Amino acid sequence: MMTNGVVHANLFGIKDWVTPYKIAVLVLLNEMGRTGEGAVSLVERRKLNQLLLPLLQGPDITLSKLYKLIEESCPQLANSVQIRIKLMAEGELKDMEQFFDDLSDSFSGTEPEVHKTSVVGLFLRHMILAYSKLSFSQVFKLYTALQQYFQSGEKKTVEDAEMDREDAERQMEKEELDVSVREEEVSCSGPLSQKQAEFFLSQQAALLKSDETKALAPASLQKELNNLLKFNPDFAEAHYLSYLNNLRVQDVFSSTHSLLHYFDRLILTGAEGKSNGEEGYGRSLRYAALNLAALHCRFGHYQQAELALQEAIRIAQESADHVCLQHCLSWLYVLGQKRADSYVLLEHSVKKAVHFGLPRAFAGKTANKLMDALKDSDLLHWKHSLSELIDISIAQKTAIWRLYGRSTMALQQAQMLLSMNSLESVNAGVQQNNTESFAVALCHLAELHAEQGCFAAAAEVLKHLRERFPPNSQHAQLWMLCDQKIQFDRAMNDGKFHLADSLVTGITALNGIEGVYRKAVVMQAQNQMTEAHRLLQKLLTYCQKLKNTEMVISVLLSVAELYWRSSSPTIAMPVLLEALALSKEYRLQYLASETVLNLAYAQLILGIPEQALTLLHMAIEPILADGAILDKGRAMFLVSKCQVASAASYGPVKKAEALEAAIENLNEAKNYFAKVDCRERIRDVAYFQARLYHALGKTQERNRCAMIFRQLHQELPSHGVPLINHL
Repeated sequence: MMTNGVVHANLFGIKDWVTPYKIAVLVLLNEMGRTGEGAVSLVERRKLNQLLLPLLQGPDITLSKLYKLIEESCPQLANSVQIRIKLMAEGELKDMEQFFDDLSDSFSGTEPEVHKTSVVGLFLRHMILAYSKLSFSQVFKLYTALQQYFQSGEKKTVEDAEMDREDAERQMEKEELDVSVREEEVSCSGPLSQKQAEFFLSQQAALLKSDETKALAPASLQKELNNLLKFNPDFAEAHYLSYLNNLRVQDVFSSTHSLLHYFDRLILTGAEGKSNGEEGYGRSLRYAALNLAALHCRFGHYQQAELALQEAIRIAQESADHVCLQHCLSWLYVLGQKRADSYVLLEHSVKKAVHFGLPRAFAGKTANKLMDALKDSDLLHWKHSLSELIDISIAQKTAIWRLYGRSTMALQQAQMLLSMNSLESVNAGVQQNNTESFAVALCHLAELHAEQGCFAAAAEVLKHLRERFPPNSQHAQLWMLCDQKIQFDRAMNDGKFHLADSLVTGITALNGIEGVYRKAVVMQAQNQMTEAHRLLQKLLTYCQKLKNTEMVISVLLSVAELYWRSSSPTIAMPVLLEALALSKEYRLQYLASETVLNLAYAQLILGIPEQALTLLHMAIEPILADGAILDKGRAMFLVSKCQVASAASYGPVKKAEALEAAIENLNEAKNYFAKVDCRERIRDVAYFQARLYHALGKTQERNRCAMIFRQLHQELPSHGVPLINHL
């Protein structure tokens, strides 16, 4: 059979066939054998040997590209190969016949040029055998294809010679990045050999996993896969790569279609049965159901995902496959976060988590117990060099430390992951790992820098994320949400509520719960109390059903703030106590400190500043140690308010000392607010300082603070809320 100059036979019979490109590689091997030891330097021969393996395993490339690769390693040999191919293509058919007859001489003699069992020797023997089985008409078609291959290569070489040096460099960069998108489609439209197909699939799968930017574009990769499946529709691995490729573009129909075809072919060909005995068939079925559940969950089809997951659990329990059950348990937890009714199924299964070694942070475990449990699994990961699981574990620790409110430890873990060299080399010694773990760590790093007012550093991290995970990649939504949240916080700090409101739409598209919460925050800032309260109550009910504890506490704090801004601090107290109880139960130290801060403010409004100061001493240490800059400023501002309120009953001398201490705390709070460009709170501090300086009789300092207040008050909107009523 002949297709576009590619001579091949039954794909299940012959593994290799002759193509014009492989004839060119054979010419290269023949010239390497004929060249003496002194003609080629040791460095050039080493480069040629390194070049051979990708040439033998990779897909066919154009002749011009082959010339460039050889010339980079050994210019002298590239010239010899070019002359030899030209003589063969411009000569007669007997020249190609004579060339294949001479190839057998490579194995003759007491010290042959090539060993029969070597990689090169096996390639030569496969080519000689495939050529000897061709009929005369197939040999003639192969020679015609060789002539066309040579003519297209010569034409491309002439075009490159006429290009300017600058244009040539740009063209070479483009070819290096996208070698299979344009050239291979022209030169290699026929089927790949089995070895070439396996190499192509493994290479693209590894790139999709670790560095998606270096993989073929989705359309180009799908075209290659369709061409491969056209000649071998039962190639299961090609169907699975098609499934991964369709996931990149969020094509639910095609990805489901490819996934089902993969497991159908896997079962029909008996690939699993050969490697796993009688267990192979059942193993394929349960992992097919598990992958289908993961696919439905990714696209938001939670009911179908739960049905598929229950099927996978049933089959895994029948086969006593604890590894599969462990995977099912993790997906049960994911579904438990997405749907309220799936959480019941998780609670029945979590009893076995202790047996499988899967502790949960939301179960209320203390940090030391949780980290000890992760340490035991890390020992196994490092022992077996499971780099992907090591990365996931470090990313989990980063998220857990942030959940517990330990920003310093979270920063340390994120930097550890980013500075750690991956144990797997992605491509030719290039250490790059663009997995979800790295995206999560980088997003945490950006948010941590933004919380400390380092917006330039956060912008650099986000810029790196955009380059490392382009908008069309599968993990791009992580940094998109991170970027939107940072922009939202900056707009709120700057008093630009209209800009923050415009960002809510983008946040909602990426994370519905986060978007609704931030919409309520904007409404509250714009003094739309009734609408904000209604939205927060709906969100609170929904998050309580999902058992999203962190968001439940955040919503409760917003509801309490809404109450005291509506002059109802007594109603806010039970809400704050509920939030404090949840924070203590789940060991969320930072949220607990923030709740205590709000409780202290509520007590200040109720007229008991001494008790408020006592509470502040409990909460201020974790906030100053691990808190965001804005929260540090809020805490110091509240301390000064409590000091002023407590000084009302003091004598003149003691009262003056208390006011001086309050002014110093206000200066510290103003410095914190200035780092995050929170002009609205700077305005409040300036107003409060002016009042204190007036009470102390310091006219010059009072006028300076009054001027700052006036400038900011003219620039910022005022919604009729008393300045003293802001925390």
